[in-house]
Amino acid sequence: MTYAAFRSIGAYIPHKIMTNSDFEKIIDTSDEWITKRTGIKERRLAEENEVPSDLGARAAEVAIQRAGIKKEEIDLIICATVTPDFLCMPSTACVIAAKLNLPNIMAFDISAACTGFVYSLGIAKAFIESGMKKNVLIIGAEKYSSILNYEDRNTCFIFGDGAGAAIISATDNKDEAIIDVECSSDGNYEDLIKTPGGGSKNPCSQEVLDAKLACITMKGNETFKLAVKTLTSDVIKMLEKHKLSNEDITHFIPHQANYRIIKAVGEALNLTEEQTVITVDKYGNTSAASIPMAMNYAFEEGRLKAGDTVLFDAFGGGLTWGSALFKFSPKK
Repeated sequence: MTYAAFRSIGAYIPHKIMTNSDFEKIIDTSDEWITKRTGIKERRLAEENEVPSDLGARAAEVAIQRAGIKKEEIDLIICATVTPDFLCMPSTACVIAAKLNLPNIMAFDISAACTGFVYSLGIAKAFIESGMKKNVLIIGAEKYSSILNYEDRNTCFIFGDGAGAAIISATDNKDEAIIDVECSSDGNYEDLIKTPGGGSKNPCSQEVLDAKLACITMKGNETFKLAVKTLTSDVIKMLEKHKLSNEDITHFIPHQANYRIIKAVGEALNLTEEQTVITVDKYGNTSAASIPMAMNYAFEEGRLKAGDTVLFDAFGGGLTWGSALFKFSPKK
């Protein structure tokens, strides 16, 4: 039987840093208020001429090198993003394929907001287990600075830019297999986190631009409550399904939305600070890129090692949510 193994992780962290103090100069806020509310101290911003395909391609190069495979061995690219290079087409995944010099390859985007990377992991797992693909490159790449309203003091300081990537490969060793990926959604809550304009419902026009309808909007308090409830129940179900306890998890890597959410979920699940990977203070909320960027941080810090049990947990606009359980299985 063919299984899917999580072989490598990589990321690209933009060089430009925007601190809370920088926001004090453009909106009515303070470092203390932002830190207390979100745990964020700074976030990274892409350059004006950088787009998600640039960020994603750079993260992909790191993941490919660490996986120990030739890039020509990749037979599928999936990019999770809600800030694509182009609104409709071509997909950011296609552009990334070109930048990696990989013509004649299946490539597509998925839109699941902050849960996007977990969704892409589930899709990669299915493609590999079906026998259709052998080496899948999954990417979360976002340039949220391009859809922020810097006059909206409720959202503009939360988000950052960046990308993360991973190689998921076929294996016949069950010990290396991704254990489970569970994803879901509920469109009844579509108004909690959205970009109202720019699509076919509110096509691009001067009116849409003037009203900043192409920028992200979020109902923070309602989102917070739902996020804590959903993220906690998601993990409980996953652990119960596989007869595991919180002590069996080496690394809990949640979506880096807000430190208060991460802390509340961690306490509800009785997970220690040592088990939980936190980067929201450094990178802010990078949506689909946040989980792979956090995993990459743990890897580069020497915390993440072969055979460690990893648990992803994500929640985002849509609403979407998902979790993944696997052993980190770099190629031996």
